[in-house]
Amino acid sequence: MTQLPSEKPELFKGRHFNHLLIIQAVQWYVPAFEKKWKNYACPVGSSWRVDETYIKVKGQWRYLYRAVDKQGQTVDFLLTKNRDQAAAVRFFKKAICNNDVPENRLEMHREV
Repeated sequence: MTQLPSEKPELFKGRHFNHLLIIQAVQWYVPAFEKKWKNYACPVGSSWRVDETYIKVKGQWRYLYRAVDKQGQTVDFLLTKNRDQAAAVRFFKKAICNNDVPENRLEMHREV
């Protein structure tokens, strides 16, 4: 488990609850939200494409991986600090785990 900093970050100044408690509550909320979202998300097509770009988030450049199906519906995305093999593998594992393997995977291998 990741060790959290003991000093209070600027973001949490003036908050009623301890910053570690807030962080823990948010961590629990995110997996619960993801499980509920799967009930409402529209199914995506079996053929999808991936694009990647840089975007600025709160003044910091971040790398965005995004997969979309033929209808333009978002299959999955990953926002990461680094563009490296570990981030790409993490994105594809997440996308395939949540949506199954795309049928156009053989086309991708032939194009490379």
